Amino acid sequence: MPELPDVAVYLESLERRIVGARLLRVHLFSPFLLRTAVPPIASAEGKEVLGLRRVGKRIVIALQGELFLVIHLMIAGRLRWDEKRESARKGLALLEFDTGKLTITEAGTKRRASLHLLQGEAALAAMDPGGIDVFHAALRTFQEALTRENHTVKRALTDPHLFSGIGNAYSDEILHRAKLSPFSNTRQLKPEEIQRLFESAKAVLNEWTERLRQQTGDGFPQKVTAFRDEMAVHGRYGKPCPVCGAPVQRIVYAENETNYCARCQTGGKILADRALSRLLKASWPRNIDELE
Repeated sequence: MPELPDVAVYLESLERRIVGARLLRVHLFSPFLLRTAVPPIASAEGKEVLGLRRVGKRIVIALQGELFLVIHLMIAGRLRWDEKRESARKGLALLEFDTGKLTITEAGTKRRASLHLLQGEAALAAMDPGGIDVFHAALRTFQEALTRENHTVKRALTDPHLFSGIGNAYSDEILHRAKLSPFSNTRQLKPEEIQRLFESAKAVLNEWTERLRQQTGDGFPQKVTAFRDEMAVHGRYGKPCPVCGAPVQRIVYAENETNYCARCQTGGKILADRALSRLLKASWPRNIDELE
């Protein structure tokens, strides 16, 4: 799923291309994408783009008449830009501007991506899960959000009602930078650990936004993925931790995977995988040294 750094670079790339442009037509190719009926999607056509903004992991295109197109790419959705008016890429939808075409695509068949057309700021505000933006939050605000409920720190970081724009990939990177176990309980964290987590969250998100910005340059983001070679632990199971060299571990659950370094984050302890550790029982390694 595109997270804060990816969405930020999408927004910057779109700002250079469509702010001040006119949305000529909206072509819907999938009946599952559009989630609103009022106002009708045709009412967005002919309107000038006034600006863009981010609401959590959603991309918002502000149009004349206090209309807002809200794009949520979910896990497999992506955006494609083409300045050639005569060419079009097949996808879920095509937004045709007088400066080019924006295609919403989605890999697979589950069709989780969504498009809403909303009228008014109040309707847009109702879509905001309410999580804080770590870039604009003080340490005390961050701590209050983190400890609002007693969850694992991994779950808290990825809860959109607590933190804005952080998902599975960057939470792994943040926790590795902060040297914290993903299973640490939020209300049991020490003040210095919360401080370290706060600083790590800002640093990781800022560094990755800048890195993706530099990679994109004046172009449009092409390879938006949760798995990047430069990442420390996310998606790097079995590969050496860039800090200590120990093999990166993982916990698989549902469609997600948590990656961590046992030596850097859990004092060498291998965290139990809900399925595999139950299957292996006594054979399940308890410590990173048993693997080396």
